[in-house]
Amino acid sequence: MATSAGMLALWDPQRFTGIVDYDTWDTQLGEDEDVERHIQAGALVPINIRSDGCFGVVVRMGRVDQPALLTERESRHCLVASDAYLLRSSGQVCLSGIEAVQGEAWPETVRFDLPVGRHSVFIHLIAWQDEPGSANEDGAPSERALSDFVVVVNPVVPGQDMFRSAVETFVRPGD
Repeated sequence: MATSAGMLALWDPQRFTGIVDYDTWDTQLGEDEDVERHIQAGALVPINIRSDGCFGVVVRMGRVDQPALLTERESRHCLVASDAYLLRSSGQVCLSGIEAVQGEAWPETVRFDLPVGRHSVFIHLIAWQDEPGSANEDGAPSERALSDFVVVVNPVVPGQDMFRSAVETFVRPGD
């Protein structure tokens, strides 16, 4: 998944039908406080390390009776995990660079069916390059490399009412 705007996002397309061009995008998502408003509403979850590039992203969805988790291998190489973000699904969510968030998804946008309702989302940054054999001779990820990010999505459970609303996905040391 690529971004040239420094941030990827998991988002509900039904919440962005008013975005139809750059001007309407800029009004809705052009500044961090605009993005934060959509995060607080549960319309968008940032995957944000403030870096342009192409990233491997795995999105794993669970159910109340079978929650999604990291694999043992992913857990061993997890650098940092976010606090829970809220995502309110209208039945389908998208994954893209933030520059592609709009009512009509771009062709390279990845779409997922996600049951209607409130979901808890954790983002995990994976140090895939730390695992032996994960990089080719040129430094690019090998076929067996883990993804850069693992996004775990589960239904909100009763009593879960605190969610992260920051544009920065991960808490920086000292914050």
